[in-house]
Amino acid sequence: MTQLILASSSPFRKMILDKLNLEYKAISPDIDETQLDAESPIHYVARLAQAKAQALQADHPDALIIGSDQTAVINGEIIGKPGGYGNAFKQLSDASGQKISFFTGLTLLNGLTGQFETDVIPFHVHFRTLTPLMIEHYLLTEQPYNCAGSFKSEGLGIALFEKLEGDDPNTLIGLPLIRLIRMLENQGINVI
Repeated sequence: MTQLILASSSPFRKMILDKLNLEYKAISPDIDETQLDAESPIHYVARLAQAKAQALQADHPDALIIGSDQTAVINGEIIGKPGGYGNAFKQLSDASGQKISFFTGLTLLNGLTGQFETDVIPFHVHFRTLTPLMIEHYLLTEQPYNCAGSFKSEGLGIALFEKLEGDDPNTLIGLPLIRLIRMLENQGINVI
């Protein structure tokens, strides 16, 4: 079987990929993740997913390389990882009663042929109306400061939501498995 590589240092993406029971290596790509001027969220995550996979191609020319990147958008603006309590509090306050759209770019690169498939998978989160006390309690409990949108849907963050919309709940955490399985099958790798 061809070597499979996840171009990521994200523990969340590794946790999701582990569900498929495939052998793989996780290697962190070194790329510039700066958004280009006037770049749409969809183009941005597609470009970064491709760049992450391509960054590892030279060192792993016989591998299938998975690249993925995610961004969150509220009211047309990209919101990133908060990095700390203050930014996280503001993000969740802004999200209260709103819909946040997550766009996850996914690339599967065949290092041998140089061919790749890229897709962007949307997922939408409708937030409950959140009080400052609810936000404070959540942030102090879960401390989701390295998560886009300031929550962990796989944990207590689920209590912040009114409704989720999307084809694959793994997309919200950062790796759309349903789409990845189809990409892998296109390369001759069957999960089941």
